[in-house]
Amino acid sequence: MQPIFDFFFQQYQDYPSIYIFLEIIAVIFGFLSVWYSKQENILVYPTGIISTIIFVYLLWQWELLGDMMINFYYACMSVYGWYIWTRKVDAVHFTPVTRTTPKEKIWSVLIFIATLIFVYAVYRYFDKWNNWTAYIDTVTTAVFFVGMWLMARKKLENWIYWIIGDLISVPLYFYKGLTFTSFQYFLFTIIAIFGYLSWKKSLNNTLQTA
Repeated sequence: MQPIFDFFFQQYQDYPSIYIFLEIIAVIFGFLSVWYSKQENILVYPTGIISTIIFVYLLWQWELLGDMMINFYYACMSVYGWYIWTRKVDAVHFTPVTRTTPKEKIWSVLIFIATLIFVYAVYRYFDKWNNWTAYIDTVTTAVFFVGMWLMARKKLENWIYWIIGDLISVPLYFYKGLTFTSFQYFLFTIIAIFGYLSWKKSLNNTLQTA
């Protein structure tokens, strides 16, 4: 058992205890946020904001700029999503799950490209373009930026972006020494798959009702 434990957690031996504690708290609230998103529950946003604020602090300490920007963007988009999800489309109904429109697909592409350029510029400015993980960070940041924007607008396709980004993040965060966060993204992948199926069912029910 000891070799297995060391394999997964030895990278924490030099971390301050407060960082480990904060990462665990952020992971718990991050898990709750994704679970609430699957359930179309508005608590997705307050729990998500708590998780992302903690991660912004931790990732700044660890100088993981791409990951930090992802979480800062999450926190900002959570405020926007909170508003969209609580907005009524009529006297009794809140914003429903819908598919991405052609215009939103174009915006998704633009957000993806703009994010690639922005993250590249930030990494160059801070001289962080010195590891192969920087290339992966740039791509995952762009994927998650689009996913978060679509989730805030309650679009079914947001889950596809989350699944892709989560699958990449599992080994990436483990390589970076953030085992708890790697486990979090593994769970995120599973929830995202069920989230897609749940939202698709909700969309079909809405269409049948209409």
